[in-house]
Amino acid sequence: MKVLVVFYSMYGHIYRMAQAVAEGAKEVVGAEAVLRRVPETLSEEVLGKMGALEAQKSMAGIPVCTVEELGSADAVIFGTPTRFGNMCGQMRQFLDATGGLWAKGALVGKAGSVFVSSGTQHGGQESTILSVHLTLMHHGMIVVGLPYAFAGQSRVDEITGGSPYGASTIVGPKGDRMPSENELAAARWQGRHVAQIAAKLAR
Repeated sequence: MKVLVVFYSMYGHIYRMAQAVAEGAKEVVGAEAVLRRVPETLSEEVLGKMGALEAQKSMAGIPVCTVEELGSADAVIFGTPTRFGNMCGQMRQFLDATGGLWAKGALVGKAGSVFVSSGTQHGGQESTILSVHLTLMHHGMIVVGLPYAFAGQSRVDEITGGSPYGASTIVGPKGDRMPSENELAAARWQGRHVAQIAAKLAR
């Protein structure tokens, strides 16, 4: 059973969350978790001006996803930073290229899930996840969130991401905050939850 974790990360926050999602998925017997990046649309010059080259180098070993790979997975978990309450342009461009899969119904009945990041506590995390859900539903995927069974999303003793829609992290206005242990725990829980559902569907 293959769980594909497809993400875009500019500064490494979503990459760290993606790693945690994969760790959770691997806890399910028979599950293989595979990390893939979506294609970059910005030039190296622009990324350099944005101070993102160092983080990009750390992810260089992760293969770039092809559209066809989505069809070979039993579940796909998407990770994207928030851009004005929506998914980033790189993820949107990648998903816009999946028309061929849609025409064949290649993703119908597969588990699909989403995790995100934003700069601030109320930076559009939920609307971003829901914006991706629309595409997943058009593909006929079974949308999986992060149930309140993960108690960490109800914590009020610290600022934390996480909602019933999916795991998330708050990176701070300067991007210097990496995912907290509670946020990583949410990502692991979500990865495991999606893999468990995918296993049931596969049976």
